[in-house]
Amino acid sequence: MMSLTSAPDSRPLRRAVTPAGRRTESPVVELNVGGEFYTTTLGTLRKLPDSKLAEMFSSAAKACLDAEGRFFIDRCGTYFGPILEYLRSGQLPTQHIPEVYREAQFYEIKPLIKLLEDMPQIFGEQVARKQFLLQVPGYSENLELMVRLARAEAVAARCSRVLVCLVQNEKDDANCADALRSLEADKRSVVKFGPWKAALDIRDLLDCMNMDIKAQGYQVHYSHNSPLPAKVSNYFYTFSFSWW
Repeated sequence: MMSLTSAPDSRPLRRAVTPAGRRTESPVVELNVGGEFYTTTLGTLRKLPDSKLAEMFSSAAKACLDAEGRFFIDRCGTYFGPILEYLRSGQLPTQHIPEVYREAQFYEIKPLIKLLEDMPQIFGEQVARKQFLLQVPGYSENLELMVRLARAEAVAARCSRVLVCLVQNEKDDANCADALRSLEADKRSVVKFGPWKAALDIRDLLDCMNMDIKAQGYQVHYSHNSPLPAKVSNYFYTFSFSWW
């Protein structure tokens, strides 16, 4: 938290002298946000009284100063600039929308959060894709299992492969039951997704899986080359992880 008052031997805000000789606090504030330096005013920082940013600069908050006496915020400074521009002029960012959105959430800049959520980059992720994935039971846990299996297969190998089974509804689930039992008997690991209730199809889920695994830094691609009988092969896909 931050403060407008300082410790006895430090002065984070500049002081000015009025014509009558009375010293007052200047509204100009120097900031160090994760190593990026900004100069603004208290009015800008307090523009939205219910925001976390305004709270940081309330008189009741505690100051955190750098070696030069600037207010220090331990966040990535790169995306603080767009936050500041919005507070100054209402200007919306045109680049790095997801990153600015994350910072707006941290500082609790609610009007900006709402505006960013209406932009295609955030709307598609938050409203469309994530809402779909919430309807796929155990999605995150299954992704973690896929990565663990791939890493276990990676010893002295350039690639490792993970077999997944995707069943969209109860009928598909029943059709795959025998094949899954056969794979289990052969000690073949299979990660099963579904059934799910969302309207999106298997290709949509595959693309989400591929995107989210790549977001963790892995080189991966999927293919439909199942060694299983034709009547069930459409439910099985192989994810190939490349290690070098």
